[in-house]
Amino acid sequence: MPDVLVVIGIGGMGEAIARRLGSGKQVVLADFNEETLDRVAATLRADGFAVDALQVDVSSKPSVRALAEAAAALGDVRQVAHTAGLSPVQAPADAILHVDLAGVAFSLDAFGDVVADGGAGVVIASMAGTMAAGHLPTEMEAALAHTPSDDLLALPFLQAGAVPDAGAAYGIAKRANQLRVQAASLAWGTRGARVNSISPGVISTPMGQAELDGTSGAAMRAMVDGSGTKRLGTPSDIAEAASFLLGSSSSFITGTDLLVDGGVVAAVRSGAIALPTA
Repeated sequence: MPDVLVVIGIGGMGEAIARRLGSGKQVVLADFNEETLDRVAATLRADGFAVDALQVDVSSKPSVRALAEAAAALGDVRQVAHTAGLSPVQAPADAILHVDLAGVAFSLDAFGDVVADGGAGVVIASMAGTMAAGHLPTEMEAALAHTPSDDLLALPFLQAGAVPDAGAAYGIAKRANQLRVQAASLAWGTRGARVNSISPGVISTPMGQAELDGTSGAAMRAMVDGSGTKRLGTPSDIAEAASFLLGSSSSFITGTDLLVDGGVVAAVRSGAIALPTA
């Protein structure tokens, strides 16, 4: 049976990962937007990739479960990259919690049941999650890490009125991604597989550009200017990180987060960048 690469969410990062890792594999592309899904699949097929395109709603556990089963039916699921998500400029808090938080939890569960021995997964979190670390109560982090996926959105601190805005929802969701990957690494390990997260900084994707054009754009540009690299990240930067974490060179790495932010968090923590206060 062929080796299968699953890419969930095929925006800039997802397509870059598919191109970086998909040669010689059966590539399963999954996205909610059928038009985007068909376009990216056609482009990759034209470039010689073997592609199956499957629609998925990551906020629906049955939809994600069906995707995992379909991928496993095609071959040995060796690599899984979950890039699907919404940003604060794109969606309200409730939608972000359904997609960015619950969607990742559902994918970790579903693909943890089908990933092949020796396989690996990556989840795209965010430096927003890294910045939230240490600012969320310990009991809140424990609940985000270990609450069964079906019950996550029922947690009291995620109810309407408890999350003040989409930005707060995004930070909570991305911190939850990091925490749930840590917890899931044990279950994935029972199958001989690994799973890690990547926390990008400001990346030049359509989503990233929309954020730069939004109300937080000035602060984001200031963070980039104050970072060690002083540039936006590219989808290729994230694809290279994913290639490492999904490949054999990282066989002793699981349950951890790789910060790929151009040095923004380091600059914030050193005091070189002052974040705006609420």
